[in-house]
Amino acid sequence: MEKRSYFAGRLLPYALLAPQLLVTIIFFYVPAAQAVYQSFLLQDAFGISTQFVWFENYQLLFADHAYYQAMSVTAVFSILVTVLALSIALLLAVQADKNLKGAGVYKTLLIWPYAVAPVVAGVLWLFMFQPSLGTLARGLHRLDVDWNPYLNSGDALTLVVLAAAWKQISYNFLFFLAGLQAIPKSLIEAAAIDGAQPMRRFWTIIFPLLSPTAFYLLTVNIVYVFFDTFGIIHAVTNGGPAGATTTLVYKVFNDGRAGGDLGGSAAQSVILMAIVIGLTAFQFRFIERKVNY
Repeated sequence: MEKRSYFAGRLLPYALLAPQLLVTIIFFYVPAAQAVYQSFLLQDAFGISTQFVWFENYQLLFADHAYYQAMSVTAVFSILVTVLALSIALLLAVQADKNLKGAGVYKTLLIWPYAVAPVVAGVLWLFMFQPSLGTLARGLHRLDVDWNPYLNSGDALTLVVLAAAWKQISYNFLFFLAGLQAIPKSLIEAAAIDGAQPMRRFWTIIFPLLSPTAFYLLTVNIVYVFFDTFGIIHAVTNGGPAGATTTLVYKVFNDGRAGGDLGGSAAQSVILMAIVIGLTAFQFRFIERKVNY
């Protein structure tokens, strides 16, 4: 039977919704509207002179080869981080869901990285893989691996992918573990009695029941990669070398702050917002069909 909530006063539901709506309007809709408006302006770095140029900022943006390079880097970066963070977190959650000795300590240690700030996470990985001083980098050199994220674009992208994925694994792990613990053990035990092997039980019973959690995490991870990885890239590579780790969100910051192109930076942020909204809508329109609720 469906449960319904009833309020004694007509104003109470609106009063309960007002704080969240106010926060959303102030911190999302107002800045978004300001970015859209600013994308049609040509301003100097100090905001003294302003000229309305319509779509000129967008035209210059789509004629810039560096912007398409940032798009391709963002696509590769987002796919690698999302796949790594989700797959490793799912593997760890499956292991943590078993009856293991010291499972409490194991789970606590896996949750800790989520409390680390993105910049700190990037610096930690940079210390480990610094070409001349990093402990892991020296191990790679002993194996005759020419590791140098300052000069090699592939090494730089690999480093930021590892740091960004490591930062997000803890968040994914929490939700996957909660989803696994919500699955009735009787279903898995019945399949085991029928002779289903562990892998078959996972793909035919566990993962379909875990699909709502996986779909939610897929959406959250894509948003994370597009926006929250800025601190990691800024701390580790500054978008280099030669733009190899310059994602769309980092290019927005770099062009607006270092380049002083406020109108072009605002146009980039509008396009980035449209891309993320489009990807989210695509996921809910097509991928959600395969989710078993």
